[in-house]
Amino acid sequence: MRHSSNRTWFHVVLGLFFLALMLFPVYWMVNASLQPGVATVDLSWFPVRPSLDGYRSAFASQGANLVTSLVVAVGATVLSLVISTPAAYALSLYRVRGSALVMFALLISQMIPGIVIANALYSAYNDLGILNTTLGLILADSALGVPFSILIIQAFMRAIPMSVLEAARVDGAGRFRTFFSIVLPLSTNAVITAALFSFLFAWSDFLFALALNSNSAARPVTLGIYQFIGGYVADWGSVMVTATMASLPAAVLLVVAQKYVAAGATGGAVKA
Repeated sequence: MRHSSNRTWFHVVLGLFFLALMLFPVYWMVNASLQPGVATVDLSWFPVRPSLDGYRSAFASQGANLVTSLVVAVGATVLSLVISTPAAYALSLYRVRGSALVMFALLISQMIPGIVIANALYSAYNDLGILNTTLGLILADSALGVPFSILIIQAFMRAIPMSVLEAARVDGAGRFRTFFSIVLPLSTNAVITAALFSFLFAWSDFLFALALNSNSAARPVTLGIYQFIGGYVADWGSVMVTATMASLPAAVLLVVAQKYVAAGATGGAVKA
């Protein structure tokens, strides 16, 4: 028992060490954001005299960019779910001709480099006249979110017992009624998981924002951080403040939704 207890403490200490190692960049980012105007080489390990002046100035200059990022992320998430949820329903619970080929194409699409998609979208957006627009960024981010969301939701829906669907058919429910009243509620955890990843994809997007936006008309916060860095001068204080502000929504969302990500989608379905 003593040997087992020593091993447990060793694993705990080792886990805390690696956790502190991984979270140190986050701590240093917050620490630097509370010491505005101080060079990176002169930063102290702890903000003895923390100041929020950097947050005030960053919010004044990056507030519009944060709103743009929020609109793009929410719009891309909603559009991804509207397309991917019924698509996953059809591919997982009904015999659709060529469904295996569709799933294979979705997997292949995840391997295409983002820069290739961005170059193709630039030409198409130029012809459609939606360069430098929020709508263009929403559509571009959805191009990444839809295939990934279909793969996640489809994997969860395939685990739904067919007895549940057969019971719905006996009660006279059609395919749409079965989808909205039975399949979708059972797949809540999968839908939330897909929504979380779609939001994070769009919120942290930099490549599409840089390639499809050449002015401040629809500049997300990722480009707002990029504008602080020049060829010879880098305002790291402003970078850290803006990065901290941009990390808060994603961190809060991850904490709130983590139980849905880990939970199963069909718990208690047969008993219901």
